[in-house]
Amino acid sequence: MAAAAVSSLGSLGAADADGGGSSGSEDEAKPDALAEQKREERLRKFRELHLLRNEARKLNHQEVVEEDKRLKLPANWEAKKARLEWELKVEEKKKECAARGEDYERVKLLEISAEDAERWERKKKRKNPDLGFSDYAAAQLRQYQRLTRQIKPDLEQYERLKEQYGEALYPTSDSLLHGTHVPSKEGIDRMVADLEKQIEKREKYSRRRPYNDDADIDYINERNAKFNKKAERFYGKYTAEIKQNLERGTAV
Repeated sequence: MAAAAVSSLGSLGAADADGGGSSGSEDEAKPDALAEQKREERLRKFRELHLLRNEARKLNHQEVVEEDKRLKLPANWEAKKARLEWELKVEEKKKECAARGEDYERVKLLEISAEDAERWERKKKRKNPDLGFSDYAAAQLRQYQRLTRQIKPDLEQYERLKEQYGEALYPTSDSLLHGTHVPSKEGIDRMVADLEKQIEKREKYSRRRPYNDDADIDYINERNAKFNKKAERFYGKYTAEIKQNLERGTAV
């Protein structure tokens, strides 16, 4: 019995010794696993930061390129772009109205409210007021602006001339192009029609005003009469009382 008890105690001690060794190895493996996990977490974060840095660098480069393009554009590019987009919409609207057999001007007026029409009319008057005749230089400038607004360039003809002449289409001070350009018949007819219209309008404006025999003669020649009429138009309301006193002889 004593020998059996000793053998059983020995086997229990061996089992305890084996159990103690396995728990120690597990305790040593846990810190290594935690360190490896932290290392993988740091590497993952590093890769994410690296990708974010590359993306930010790419976006910054794109912004720099776009800003450089904007700086190279003209100062009024945004207004020109909006104007071109509006013109394209107008052309599309005209084509739609023509396809439906409708008048574009009538359709456009139906879509404009009364408030917008009044605002545009006020803006138009404020933008181009008719100040009358001041001098010949101003009259010539107004005529030039009116004629240039009426010009409708033929882009197809421009492209044909561009292909035909190449760089010679844009002459410089050293270019010798005299006699090489032959205007088209349509261009000549257009110029003649415009000149005839100008002559007709000039004849209407240069007609002599009817002479009034009952009017007071307060001038010494034709030039003085025109000057007096202009002075009366601008300052007549301020000098009416003085003129009446002079005519009555009661002026002081």
